[in-house]
Amino acid sequence: MSGVVRTEPLREELPLLVCGDPYSVVVLLQGYAEPEGVDDAVRADGSVTLVLPRTWGSASSHRESPPEGGGAKTALEEAARGPILVDTGGPWAREALLGALARQGVAPGDVTLVVGTHGHSDHIGNLGLFPGAALLVSHDFCLPGGRYLPHGLGEERPLQLGPGLEVWATPGHGGQRDVSVVVAGTVLGTVVVAGDVFERNGDEDSWQALSEDPVAQERSRKRILGTADVVVPGHGAAFRVVREAPSWGCNSEQLS
Repeated sequence: MSGVVRTEPLREELPLLVCGDPYSVVVLLQGYAEPEGVDDAVRADGSVTLVLPRTWGSASSHRESPPEGGGAKTALEEAARGPILVDTGGPWAREALLGALARQGVAPGDVTLVVGTHGHSDHIGNLGLFPGAALLVSHDFCLPGGRYLPHGLGEERPLQLGPGLEVWATPGHGGQRDVSVVVAGTVLGTVVVAGDVFERNGDEDSWQALSEDPVAQERSRKRILGTADVVVPGHGAAFRVVREAPSWGCNSEQLS
């Protein structure tokens, strides 16, 4: 019998820094979605998260470009040696994003890989700030200059970027091509940057209305909750995943 899984908010101020080895996670900008005015209008932007390899230092001036030869596996591993940005927010958040990066000692030119969890404008609206980075947007992977490489990502076949760092196929919200970034080995355990697979903590009764494939998204949500210790959702604060062991007990009638 499996235990009960519940979630609870992480009560930390931004930027949320989760140290780890070999990768740390920094939530730079917290996404939001707020009703505004009439006609069901919503003002929204997506969360932006930075994944920093322990071996990368802001004082380092040497940067290797992703190799032109070789396949996607080699190119992804090379790109993951530097700062990795997961989603970029909308174009209206440009200055906020630049400022948040600067406070971490990261310039746009330092970013070596940008992962877009899905193709909505509030998640990939600032890709143009990173022309020198490799891009993995949904299932499309390209090197700077537009050289696209096939990679074979699927629900049963994650992309391995480095030790404890993977990209998962987590379909549902935007159709069949959403992805999430999984970072193991942090001080809080495994962190999953989930895009809009989770809108926010406590969204159990609302995410379906925004899903292009609720059946697939339910499958993705269960998979993430089975692995993550912390989830960074698309439009809210990061939250913990708490697993409670099943309680076992016998009364006198069962023992007789």
